[in-house]
Amino acid sequence: MREVRKSAAVIILPLLLVGFWPLVFGIGDGRGAVDWGCVAHGFPKPAIEWSPSHYICYRADQPLQVDGIIDEAIWQQAPWTDDFVDIEGHLKPLPRFRTRAKMLWDDNYFYVAAEMEEPDVWATLTTRDAVIYHDNDFEVFIDPDGDTHEYYELEINAYGTEWDLFLVKPYRDGGPALNGWDIAGLKSGVSVNGTINKSDDRDEGWTVEIAIPWPALKEAAHKESPPLPGDQWRVNFSRVEWQVEPEAGQYKKKLDPATGKSVPEDNWVWSAQGLVRMHYPERWGFVQFSEQIAGTTRDRYRPNPEEEVRMALRRLYYKQHEYYEKHHRYAADAFDLGFALKLPKSEFRDNLFAGYIWPPIIHQTPALFEAYVQNEAGTRWHIRQDGYIWKTTIDER
Repeated sequence: MREVRKSAAVIILPLLLVGFWPLVFGIGDGRGAVDWGCVAHGFPKPAIEWSPSHYICYRADQPLQVDGIIDEAIWQQAPWTDDFVDIEGHLKPLPRFRTRAKMLWDDNYFYVAAEMEEPDVWATLTTRDAVIYHDNDFEVFIDPDGDTHEYYELEINAYGTEWDLFLVKPYRDGGPALNGWDIAGLKSGVSVNGTINKSDDRDEGWTVEIAIPWPALKEAAHKESPPLPGDQWRVNFSRVEWQVEPEAGQYKKKLDPATGKSVPEDNWVWSAQGLVRMHYPERWGFVQFSEQIAGTTRDRYRPNPEEEVRMALRRLYYKQHEYYEKHHRYAADAFDLGFALKLPKSEFRDNLFAGYIWPPIIHQTPALFEAYVQNEAGTRWHIRQDGYIWKTTIDER
């Protein structure tokens, strides 16, 4: 257990002013290259349909010993997620090794456990807050309110070395990542079924167990934390897997003979992103919190229809950045974006998304835009050029 060194409030202002931390630490979104700067330059879009995974997170009825050994009775009752897939989804083959996760919660912690099949357990990094994905690792991403801003990332390798970050907003939208931020009270444990860095045997794999205190998550939740039963948070998990080969009884990263560099890593995830970038929080899965104790009953997942509205605005956001790339300004009309379900302007229809009138209203300047949709009750969903999405009502305007 650790105490936080610096709060987000203390370090956010200097980082916003300086804006070079991702370059210093090599932090990127797409692993091999730093993704920093204006989203209008080569802004990539997901290449698969939006179809996020979902999971019912049940309560734990007993304290958990966070040691990486997930053999407690309550863990046995918690369901596994679907097996992880490639980060690009069906566009790429299924992963070589199985990965799956499960979750629990109580009044004090959000618990995550993961099981990773691995014939060659390998790790090198032992310094906290090193760039852990340079090793094979397991990663947790949490955006409590789903606005794609102010979210959390935690990475851990087979040595149990941790790297936790607070993201003010995604790298595509200008970042920054607060590398000096820590999850106060974080607990984690790793258990290896085999041997680390010993290439003359075959390992079974490794498991990781994590407990994140609710007060740490409350810093940017902007909603109840601990959550209320039925609440849904945006969560995703990633596993980075490098190809290794034996060297002097240990391992080294496999090199590509054509380039002389390491063979690119694999990225395997719970909820497919549709591109090799984890920092698209709108693509993460939905975790719905249940008041039921794991194993006592089965709850039903209840999709929120307003998520379709939010994703429709997100598609407009993608289109606006494509438009900016071509015209060096944002569009003032949804029709100019070839949007609104590709209907002719004379055939726009109302109530396409959960009762919200379509197309969106757009206000723009050469460098900024805000778009919103509104329902008959006066509730609006808004999105702006840096991807931030929020809701207002008549009383708030």
